[in-house]
Amino acid sequence: MQRIGVDAVSVDRIAIAVKRSGPGFLNKVYTPAELAYCAGNEERLAGRWAAKEAVIKCFDGTGICFPRRRIEVLPGANGAPRARLLGDDDRGAQVEVSITHHSRLAVATAHLEISDIATMLPAPDAVIIPDRPKDAHKGTFGTAVVLAGSLGLTGAAYLSSTAAARTGAGLVRLLVADSIYPILAAKCTEVMATPVPEVAPGAVGHAAYDSILRQLATAEVGIVGPGLGRDSSTWRLVVDLTLHAKCPLVIDADGLNALADSPRSKGKLGKNRVLTPHPGELSRLTGKTAEAINADRAGAARKAAKEWGTIVVLKGARTVVAHPDGRTSEDPHEVPALASGGTGDVLSGIIGGLIAQGSDPFSAAVTGVYVHAAAGARIAQRLGDSGLLAGDLLPEIPLVMNVLRQGGL
Repeated sequence: MQRIGVDAVSVDRIAIAVKRSGPGFLNKVYTPAELAYCAGNEERLAGRWAAKEAVIKCFDGTGICFPRRRIEVLPGANGAPRARLLGDDDRGAQVEVSITHHSRLAVATAHLEISDIATMLPAPDAVIIPDRPKDAHKGTFGTAVVLAGSLGLTGAAYLSSTAAARTGAGLVRLLVADSIYPILAAKCTEVMATPVPEVAPGAVGHAAYDSILRQLATAEVGIVGPGLGRDSSTWRLVVDLTLHAKCPLVIDADGLNALADSPRSKGKLGKNRVLTPHPGELSRLTGKTAEAINADRAGAARKAAKEWGTIVVLKGARTVVAHPDGRTSEDPHEVPALASGGTGDVLSGIIGGLIAQGSDPFSAAVTGVYVHAAAGARIAQRLGDSGLLAGDLLPEIPLVMNVLRQGGL
């Protein structure tokens, strides 16, 4: 990653600051070596101020922070200014600066080069990126079967299934109701859209149970729920699939609502199930209020994982992943740009795509959460904290995973 920073400051402004605050100002801003070099020269002090500000601007949004006194700007061997970052937390950043003076104005530019891995937050211990052997083929990386979508909610099916493909699953088959199949067949080119019987316009029902169970029997993972809708027959189908499918399942959105409406399924789903609720959905699954859940997110996720006997991914800032055996992992990210419809569908696809490639469900959940949030953070560096669309995450997923591989995870 490369960044440019520019700053300008009036020499008179620095002179006034020195006059007013003297040593207090100087010692707060400049290193002893800089003070010795400048020897009270107002233009030199202004040049160093502008250079430090330009460097600070380069680091904006990277998660790396150097105050002015830990940025030292002195002449190099050829007389040109050289910037040095003081301390051992620069994450390998390389900075070059230039300073010019004109009409009692100091102008500085800074150029930053830093590896992408250095700008990402430290990953939890359970983050593991699947290997990609050189002699691999699509069968090496598994099949993901996605049951998603309904009338008016076709986007969820597209986002979840495409996210699984972007994460690296070898094959992704998207099962959708007959009447919305033409929409998804046109929308999805790399994902194999497949029609299944419906019980109402756009709604998959229990009549499709046997055929869907057969599809899951040949898959490494199933992703169930994004945009499925609330038809009672759909919910019955979801519950029976989660109880009887042999392969791991990632259950999201309306799949979670179906489980919340079926207390008989609590504790019977198995440890290879991953539930991905936001606080409102976890409220329906546990009977606790969303406020109580947010007051102790780690505790709420841990308790829900034990009660349901599944891995629970409690979404939100610093997403918590809990295993029924008591293990928990908290993601370091807080990305308000991800507060946008459809981003949760992408997360379910990422987790499923990782399981398809051989990751165990807990590691896949922790890794999927990290990749999803890191992708959102990278986009937010470009767009800011609003305006991110769920579809923006899709091309960013493999980029984040590549950075993680290069970083040795």
